[in-house]
Amino acid sequence: MKTRTHTPLMSLSALALIVSFTLLQSCTSGSANPGPQNQPPALPVMAVPISPVTVYQEFSSSLEGKVNVEIRPQVDGYLEKIYVDEGAYVTAGQPLFKINGQLYNETLNNAKANVLAAQANVQKAQVDLDRLQPLVDNAVISDVQLKTAKANYNAATAALAQARAMAGNAQINVGYTLIKAPVSGYIGSIPFKTGSLVGRGEAQPLTVLSQVNTMYAYFSMSEPDFIAFKNKYAGETIEQKLKNVPSVELLLADNTVYPQQGTIELVQGQFDKTMGAITFRAAFPNPNKVLRSGNTGKIRLPQLFNQVLVVPQEATFEIQDKVFVFTVDNNNKVASKPISLSGKNSYYYFVNKGLSSGEKIVLSGTGNLKEGAQIQPQWVSADSVLKANPI
Repeated sequence: MKTRTHTPLMSLSALALIVSFTLLQSCTSGSANPGPQNQPPALPVMAVPISPVTVYQEFSSSLEGKVNVEIRPQVDGYLEKIYVDEGAYVTAGQPLFKINGQLYNETLNNAKANVLAAQANVQKAQVDLDRLQPLVDNAVISDVQLKTAKANYNAATAALAQARAMAGNAQINVGYTLIKAPVSGYIGSIPFKTGSLVGRGEAQPLTVLSQVNTMYAYFSMSEPDFIAFKNKYAGETIEQKLKNVPSVELLLADNTVYPQQGTIELVQGQFDKTMGAITFRAAFPNPNKVLRSGNTGKIRLPQLFNQVLVVPQEATFEIQDKVFVFTVDNNNKVASKPISLSGKNSYYYFVNKGLSSGEKIVLSGTGNLKEGAQIQPQWVSADSVLKANPI
């Protein structure tokens, strides 16, 4: 007995509906315009401008006052008084610390007494000499006694000089018990307290006094940067080249530019073998005492280009450490081009090779572009771009 397989009526009806819907969609698609996915993408395009530009090389730096003096005791004793507080500004000659001077005062008094005794001995020797001289002149006595008196007088005079030297040394030590500021500047940390025993053998200074009217900014250049630096400026020697280096700027830790410009004064004589770098020193005036020793920042070394091509960084992309842009030809087709940079800032690359003035580039939206793709250029003026983000 054969078994029949019946197709349910509901299934046939559903199939008919699906076919009808497919045909309808097909007809609709055939009669409509091509979808936007088939159109070239509309992208902003700009002609590359040329402009005078100042670019900066930046080097990390640390700041120190022109004079940083370690204040150390020159005599031993207990710290009796501290006249200043940490961070205070002091003038040259102002008292800073007082070491107990009782021992040194007594030594001075003893030395002064020795001076008086030595003076008395000199006077006595002089009296003996004056008494014997006429006797020898009149041949009353031999000159042996006179020679002895002269020797005694010379010995007494030498003893007086020695006593005076000892008194002077004692006086100096008494003076050392009062420690004064050698220069004007700011007091650093004071690790000792009143009553601390201090002395010449102490490894730690009482404080550090920084004179900050002029600040030194120390920074380092790698060997390639140093070679480029030497080739950039005129002069036979480094000293001559430094005279032709323009003023430098100091970028502070909060990314603001210090209002006073500085001058590169010297280059150290040799490279640091461990770092492969050489140290420079730039001097900055600090009239308002804003900068302090220990500050950090960046030295900005300027370089002026009279005419250079300006390309927004958003118009570029990188492949294996090379920077590229998409140029646009007369048929609105794009081609990738590598560019060579002479510098950059926060918004722009400055190009010395790879492009020409007025050449058209895609300004943004290059992430999905492919070589030879066609686009719809949306023209953007270079002036509006440079106005939005000034160089």
